[in-house]
Amino acid sequence: MAPPFIFPQTLTSLEEDNDSDYTRLTVQNPSPISSLRPSELEEFVKGVSFDLSDKELFCVEEQEVFDRVYSLVKNFTSLSPGSKFNLVESLRSNLSVLLPNVDSLSRLRRSVSRDGGQDENDEPGGEHSVADRLASHRNAFKIYSFFLVHILLINESSSSSVNNAAAKVLASSKKKRPVDSWNWEPQRGRILNLIANSLEINLSLLFGSSDPDENYLSFIMKNAFLMFENALLLKDSDIKDALCRIIGTCATKYHYLAQSCASILHMIHKYDFVVTHLADAVAGAEKRYADGSMATSLIREIGRMNPKDYVKDTVGAENIGRFLVELAERLPKLLSTNIGLLVPHFGGESYKIRNALAGVLGKLIAKAFNDVEGEVSSKSIRLRTKQAMLEILLERCRDVSAYTRSRVLQVWAELCEEHSVSIGLWNEVATVASGRLEDKSAIVRKSALNLLIMMLQHNPFGPQLRATSFEATLEQYKKKLTELAPKCTPQNSDEALLDNEVSCGESGVEDEEVEGVSKGQDSLSDSCLPNAGDGQVQGDNSVPDVGNVEQTRTLVASLEAGLRFSKCISETMPALVQLMASSSSGDVENTILLLMRCRQFQIDGSETCLRKMLPLVFSQDKSIYEAVENAFITIYIRKNPVETAKNLLNLAVDSNIGDLAALEFILGALVSKGEITASMLSALWDFFCFNVSGTTAEQSRGALSVLCMAAKSSPTVLSSHLQEIVDIGFGRWAKVEPLLARTACVALQRLCEEDKKKLLSTNGTRVFGILDSLVSGFSLSENIWYAAVDKAIAALYAIHPTPETIAADLVKKSLKSAFESGEGSEMQTDIASGTTVQVTKLSRYLFIVSHVAMNQLVYIESSIRKIQKAKSKKEKMDAEKKNLDANTESDVQKDDGINSELGLAASEDAMLDTLAERAEKEIVSSGSAEKNLIGHCAPFVSKLCRNFSVMQKVMTLISSPRISAA
Repeated sequence: MAPPFIFPQTLTSLEEDNDSDYTRLTVQNPSPISSLRPSELEEFVKGVSFDLSDKELFCVEEQEVFDRVYSLVKNFTSLSPGSKFNLVESLRSNLSVLLPNVDSLSRLRRSVSRDGGQDENDEPGGEHSVADRLASHRNAFKIYSFFLVHILLINESSSSSVNNAAAKVLASSKKKRPVDSWNWEPQRGRILNLIANSLEINLSLLFGSSDPDENYLSFIMKNAFLMFENALLLKDSDIKDALCRIIGTCATKYHYLAQSCASILHMIHKYDFVVTHLADAVAGAEKRYADGSMATSLIREIGRMNPKDYVKDTVGAENIGRFLVELAERLPKLLSTNIGLLVPHFGGESYKIRNALAGVLGKLIAKAFNDVEGEVSSKSIRLRTKQAMLEILLERCRDVSAYTRSRVLQVWAELCEEHSVSIGLWNEVATVASGRLEDKSAIVRKSALNLLIMMLQHNPFGPQLRATSFEATLEQYKKKLTELAPKCTPQNSDEALLDNEVSCGESGVEDEEVEGVSKGQDSLSDSCLPNAGDGQVQGDNSVPDVGNVEQTRTLVASLEAGLRFSKCISETMPALVQLMASSSSGDVENTILLLMRCRQFQIDGSETCLRKMLPLVFSQDKSIYEAVENAFITIYIRKNPVETAKNLLNLAVDSNIGDLAALEFILGALVSKGEITASMLSALWDFFCFNVSGTTAEQSRGALSVLCMAAKSSPTVLSSHLQEIVDIGFGRWAKVEPLLARTACVALQRLCEEDKKKLLSTNGTRVFGILDSLVSGFSLSENIWYAAVDKAIAALYAIHPTPETIAADLVKKSLKSAFESGEGSEMQTDIASGTTVQVTKLSRYLFIVSHVAMNQLVYIESSIRKIQKAKSKKEKMDAEKKNLDANTESDVQKDDGINSELGLAASEDAMLDTLAERAEKEIVSSGSAEKNLIGHCAPFVSKLCRNFSVMQKVMTLISSPRISAA
């Protein structure tokens, strides 16, 4: 019988002499592998493989075989790929066959004991023979495991060195590549799975006790953790599962707990990539053996650590936190019973640990209390534990660290998504989140916004949260409750306690409350709104019957909670408006998302707040612009063209000047991108032309306004309806909606050059007459006239071939109307003699003069630019034409030199500048010798502006004279 095999510290330690008091199996005659030729080495390996396969399984404990196998394992890297494969397969197959024999040995041992020490062949000393065979099996089991593990370590070490060398060679040159035709990956997985399987058999039969030899367990665990440090190995799912099984089995089944937990914590602190895999190992052991001792020991050790240590070791704190969260995800019930060991760390200085504990509490609340089985006392304990966790999370919303506050709000959002927040706690969470919108930290504000979005999306109160709807429904059910209450008065304290539970919104009645709210909201119509004089009978019939008094009381409590939630979200609108002006792009983007969600659920004030996001399209931050554009498309652009057109025209009607400018900018971008389709534009024309039934004059004006905005990017939008613009814009509908004429003037300005020519050829005289009457007449009210005339004068300068002539006529008509005199020379005499004029007419005259002057200046500038552009184009064409003629090159240079010396080109530019200056002077100055129509007004306007007594008495004149004076 061979001596027992004891696991040495290293492989080469087997060659050391046996100096201990007890004998052990060591290497006596190692073979000189390095001196063998390749052919001899191959024959040597084949001989060892033949012996291992031909002899008994435990032949490996024979000294000769043992020495030869040791020699091959020691020099494993020098073997050829085929020899490596033969040796590994021999060792692996023998160990795999050895494992089932352990059970047969156990049956044989029981049979011998039952037969009084004799085996089946009645040979004496049968029990002693079985013991010898068992010892041989134990030796063989340990030897095979030892050699296979060392083959793993040797090959991994050589593979890493080869890979590093190959990387260096590949970086420097591509001349050499590592040659290794043996595919090691599948062999590695098979060996690890075999060792994992060997641990799962009944090893107590081999080792004679419930726990195997500690020397064996130490060897296996040490090398398993060593391979766990290789991130590449863990990417292979089979290898990772095998290593997790090895660790879990040794720690749980064989109670190798203290050493395993110490190694696990050391690895968690040191390597961040092992966190998830070690959590899988711990959870797998608990599931496989129904024993959570390893997880409990780890939690206890983490709880015992000094919180100050985590402040110094930030990486370790983050890894420990991640491990706890992963553990809570996999073992929520076990962790909930041990959470008290971790709660003291909330008082530590490391915010990363507090963040992790907040995540742990969120996982436990969502998963650890879902079962409904158990005694009443255990349910009560679980309920109190859950309530304590919720209170901790609420408290941590005000943590000193912004990172922790943000993380806690994220946990609340996850709980809302998992439907793990009761109705009774819903409004408290909403209040906390609303308060965090004004937090000084941007990450906290972002988390608060996301939490409110999640609460709206998963709210238990219904698809719409209008406060008026809740109030109306609540009033009806309160009446119904007062009628039912006298009939069902609570008879004992148990019913009163139930009432308190209902009002608190515990999880036991959540589903019933939500169902009741949904029924009440879906079935309630506008006819349920309270009306004066309605009797109680009508109130009873207007709401559906939800059952007895307890169910009605539950529904009332739920409606009250829903109303509070709606008002809480509505009260955040001022804070959301401020956040849209924040310097942080994240604040703006998330605020827009929240407002979109509020609009979806019809929160009061959300539509108005969303309008205030339109000016943000002018932001220089691309992310903010994209957020506004995406929100605009989501809210207003629909697949149905008519619905899209209606949304856009209503938006244009209700917007102020600033919003209209932003709307014009974003519509121009959408038209360029093709988001505004031809069918949508066609639907807008239908609204403008009153082709849609029920269209009002205001909607027609809004549709034309949107079309004008689109025409800024695509002028051809207006080409197909020139006649309709004139007929409807200046027709009878303009009297119903005065601003329609102003919008039609804007449309005339946006026409392309071809459309302007077409309009002049067909309706030029009519259009100019309409614009003349619009400016000179009194058909429009005082407050509309100024806005309309502003655009009418601009339209005249845009489409008239000689706008200065018609503008002069307009000024003369206005002058005559204001002073009842047709000659401009008599104006100053009339004023000096104290002629009485109407304030309205004088104000209109000054307004016309000022706007004609401004448009004339713009017209002069545009004319100068056209001349300069044409001159530059002509010079370029002449230069190209001259350059084509090579024979006249000398003549060209000569002519250019003469023109340059005479200054002909400079004289043309100077003449153009002189003409422009003279034209401008005629407008703004009256000192010229030549009389001009507008310049004569300057002394009068100057004198009027200095007369403060008149200006203070007549406020209407303040704006018009100042515009003229400017």
